[in-house]
Amino acid sequence: MTDQAPALYAGPERVLSGVQPSGDLHLGNYLGALVKFARVQHEIPTYIFVADLHAITVWQEPSKLKNQVREIAAAYLATGLDPKVATIFAQSAVPEHAELAWVLNCVARLGWLDRMTQFKDKAGKHKERESVGLYTYPVLQAADILAYKATKVPVGDDQRQHLELTRDIAQKFNNDFDAPGFFPLPEPLTQGPGARVMSLRDGTAKMSKSDPSDNSRINLTDDADAIAQKVRKARTDPDPLPETVEGLEGRAEAKNLVAIYAALAGTTEAAVLTEYAGQGFGAFKPKLADLAVSVMGPIGGEMRRLLSDPAEIDRVLADGALRARELAAPTMAEVKKLVGYWAG
Repeated sequence: MTDQAPALYAGPERVLSGVQPSGDLHLGNYLGALVKFARVQHEIPTYIFVADLHAITVWQEPSKLKNQVREIAAAYLATGLDPKVATIFAQSAVPEHAELAWVLNCVARLGWLDRMTQFKDKAGKHKERESVGLYTYPVLQAADILAYKATKVPVGDDQRQHLELTRDIAQKFNNDFDAPGFFPLPEPLTQGPGARVMSLRDGTAKMSKSDPSDNSRINLTDDADAIAQKVRKARTDPDPLPETVEGLEGRAEAKNLVAIYAALAGTTEAAVLTEYAGQGFGAFKPKLADLAVSVMGPIGGEMRRLLSDPAEIDRVLADGALRARELAAPTMAEVKKLVGYWAG
């Protein structure tokens, strides 16, 4: 939002991301985010949180929220995040998120938030009935990122606008308080293949935990029988698989299943079609079911094991919160000095 060329941030690279504890995680979350978290932790210092502050922008049952936080943490661990390598914590356990969000609320401009399309999509025609928190959610998201001076953020298409807002807020803060390069201007971390997994019941709709049909998704907690059954019931069309990726155009369900196979196998859609071209779904679905069970089945088993011992999950989250605060607290202390807060 400024014509001034931003000063370069000279600090270390860090990755930060989080998932809301607002329902069952599924295959789309795994391929679009969790598997990427597990890989990147070995490349760049990685901070992964459970976004329980964001979750309450819409009503959450208080008696269930703590267990939902544990379930997300269990998913992180079951899909390969190592708490000795990555910092795993609950957002609400680090008060600097909310404290920095207030400062950034006073930096961000109303017009910027008015342009956020996700709020418009969620609020619809009745935005006056929505919480203020839902409206200012992107500013809290900026605080999440900037509290750790994160330089890379894994984002899907629906969050790119929020990351651009974070960059605008960071640059305005740096300019307003004469602190060039204080906050980095974070860049998106490319998600790669499998980032957008579609519903097993409708290839034109994104796989979602809010879909009323459980058969539309493979949940991370599903056992082998449930996974195989859902793949067998997945919607398809009567035509055989084509020889080329271009041949999948206009065939949303076929394209989705081929994309899922490729992502689970760590290969390309073209390679999948080379192997299965000309075959119908009667032959392809059993192969996809076997693959999905081999990859996702152990994850569900490990999640169930972890959730049977909530004390261990709580220990991981508590340790992660301490480590997160070691980084966030000094950042917030610097912010207070720049803003001019009374320090006593």
